[in-house]
Amino acid sequence: MKSRFFPLLVTFLVFSAIYVYCYYHFSSFGSMRVVCNLLRDNAHLGIAAIGMTFVIISGGIDLSVGSVIAFTGVFCALMITREGMDPYLVFAIVLGMGTIFGAVMGVFIYYFKIPAFIVTLSGMFLARGMAYVLTTESIRITHPLYIRVSKLVYIFPDKGRFTFAAGAFLAVLVIGIYLAHFTRFGRNVYAIGGNDTAALMMGIPVGRTTIMVYTLSSFLATFAGIVLSLAKRSGDSTITVGAEMDIIAAVVIGGTLLTGGVGYVIGTFIGVLLPGVIRTYLTLEGSLSPWWIKIVVGGLLFGFIAMQKLLSTRPKLFSFRRQVRPTTVSTA
Repeated sequence: MKSRFFPLLVTFLVFSAIYVYCYYHFSSFGSMRVVCNLLRDNAHLGIAAIGMTFVIISGGIDLSVGSVIAFTGVFCALMITREGMDPYLVFAIVLGMGTIFGAVMGVFIYYFKIPAFIVTLSGMFLARGMAYVLTTESIRITHPLYIRVSKLVYIFPDKGRFTFAAGAFLAVLVIGIYLAHFTRFGRNVYAIGGNDTAALMMGIPVGRTTIMVYTLSSFLATFAGIVLSLAKRSGDSTITVGAEMDIIAAVVIGGTLLTGGVGYVIGTFIGVLLPGVIRTYLTLEGSLSPWWIKIVVGGLLFGFIAMQKLLSTRPKLFSFRRQVRPTTVSTA
């Protein structure tokens, strides 16, 4: 098996083993109720994680996504509830703001050669600070559109509720898979993550692609904030604190290499659901501390990073062995 598929295979096997274990102890894991709850509860993280997947594949990082989600929810709540603006107009404005925000970060990263960690860390503080400036209170949204969206539910025979948030998550997943594996943009992202210098020599627009990657990430984080506000029917500047770490962990557990060039959107989907499965098991079990989820995710993250390091050094090891292979000298 090619090494780039190995992390994805391991992710799938780990998720399957944990899910089978949970099903063995609680048969409710075989119902659509649990599946729909997993999709609904992790929709905003999953949507942002899909954008993060493109960033990490390109060899970058985006620490601003959690703050962008919070700012989006607060902005929507204020504009709709207190200013009386039409929700669709508010959505268009905030999506435009998020898109420009990501593009500006991409420009600083590529043209000013500032590390992505520094730029997006600044973006994280900026977006979170703006959310706190707007309000430090949780604002309830009672607009009829939000009420109608909350009623957009498909109910399965076992009472599983497939909500708008779950549908939005799956729709973004399909679009993300298409962008990553069936478009020139996706191929360019993989090429840049593999070797940006070689990609530039091949004529790939590295600068434009880098800006587009961070634009996409910020756009999807903004969309995730809209989905979360529709699901909770509120805006709160204190939510998703530290969510960027959960999102990055989900992408890495999903098999995307932190060094760039290798990764799959479907792996991120599994990586997002994995902590949700563990959280559901702990809730049903009742006697275990909820902090075990952090321990398990931390252990998985450490294991996947170690595996990535092993896979990245293996070709060099083999090359060294070929160089030092002894040769037979003829004495004839």
